[in-house]
Parts: sequence; C-alpha cells; structure tokens
Amino acid sequence: MKQILVFILFAAMLCWAMFAPTYKHVILFRQAMLQKEVDYMLEVGANASHGYIDAAAIEQSRARLSRHGFQSEKLEYTVAATDGGSADDPASPVLRGQGIELTISYPYGGLFNIDRLIGIAPPDAGSRMAATGLKMSEYVP
Repeated sequence: MKQILVFILFAAMLCWAMFAPTYKHVILFRQAMLQKEVDYMLEVGANASHGYIDAAAIEQSRARLSRHGFQSEKLEYTVAATDGGSADDPASPVLRGQGIELTISYPYGGLFNIDRLIGIAPPDAGSRMAATGLKMSEYVP
C-alpha cells in the first residue's frame, strides 16, 4: 500500500515538474505583452499631438493583443489622468505636466490549476494579471 501511495505522489510531482514551467512561461509571456502594450499606448497617447488615449486606440490595442492569443472581450482598460480628469476624451486632452495612467488587465483563467497537484492553491477565479504605466503628457495646445 505504501508503494502505491509513493508512486502516486511521485507521479503527481513528476507531472507538475514537467508541465508547470510551460504554464509559467505562458503567464510570463502574457504579462510581458500587456506591459509592452501599456508602454506603447502611453508613448503614443502622451505625445505632443495627442494627450489622450481614446476608444479607437483601445480598439486597436485589443486587435493587436488578440493576434497574440488574448481574448479581446476579456481585456479591461482603465485610463485616468493624474489631475483627476478624463484622459480618454480627444476634445479635452491632458495638458503638459499632467500624467496619463493606463492599466490593462486580463484574467489568469485556469493557468494555475496544475499547482493543485502539489498542494498550492490557485488564485481566485476572478483574479487578473495587470500591467500599468504612467507617463507625463507632452501636449501643448
């Protein structure tokens, strides 16, 4: 009986050791892609000719991220200005010296379920990975 238990525990550890790095790689890739997209959108949105990140830019971002395997309907975007105003309205861009903050989040899904094999509890079902950034606007009217 002890040998069967040892075999089951060893098999579970072996499965986890073989597949966990693959899932961790997916998580790292998604996090890196989200951060890269945040940096790009802030670079474009805070430049001297914009001063905002509007709905059209967000839709283009969704399309870019969906090409990398993200489900666009699960992406959440939060755009804010450091002065408390809106940073997504082209009619009132954020002026130079104020910051634009952007956060993009995406659910983990079931990527951590394999960790249950060794007794590690996965994150809650509603947990999301997020990338955030802040850049000072360069817009001058």
